[in-house]
Amino acid sequence: MNIPNSITLLRIAMIPIFVLVFYLPFKWANLAACIIFTFAAVTDILDGYLARKLGQISPLGAFLDPVADKLMVAVVLVCLVDRDAQSLNWSLLLTLPAAIIIGREITVSALREWMAELGARSKVAVSVYGKIKTIAQMVALGILVFHDPLFGIPIYGLGMVLLYIAAALTLISMFQYLSSAWPKLRESNKKQ
Repeated sequence: MNIPNSITLLRIAMIPIFVLVFYLPFKWANLAACIIFTFAAVTDILDGYLARKLGQISPLGAFLDPVADKLMVAVVLVCLVDRDAQSLNWSLLLTLPAAIIIGREITVSALREWMAELGARSKVAVSVYGKIKTIAQMVALGILVFHDPLFGIPIYGLGMVLLYIAAALTLISMFQYLSSAWPKLRESNKKQ
């Protein structure tokens, strides 16, 4: 166990804490949940940086880091859809990008696993679109978790716009990964 892996495990441990705080019936719960989510997002950057800086890149870390990210994002999206189920307009608008983002994560994870079995995992390495998508997604989710107007500005709408941008980038990056992997997938299919 090294420092980056410990940080990643901390991020996973924060998920039930986030859920508990998210559903607390107090006015400050949105802010507290937003702080927890933001801290988790920062630890995502930190563990990768430390793994490279300290030379502590490990197979366990390579496995845990994306799992921690996907778990946190999926849980936050489910919590947001549940909270906004009271408002049909927002719920419908939120459910679509949530389904796209969660569906993409499942698809790309399965694709990476299959490509690793074929010895071609590098064909589906993280792309620039994937990194930009992650930034847009994390900012959007933080704003949506916060939910309340900030200095009188209704920022929830901004969060929704950013979430749709993240969902579009999610689709672009998924198609990029599928396009990169397609020749190897066709080749392996012909061998069977």
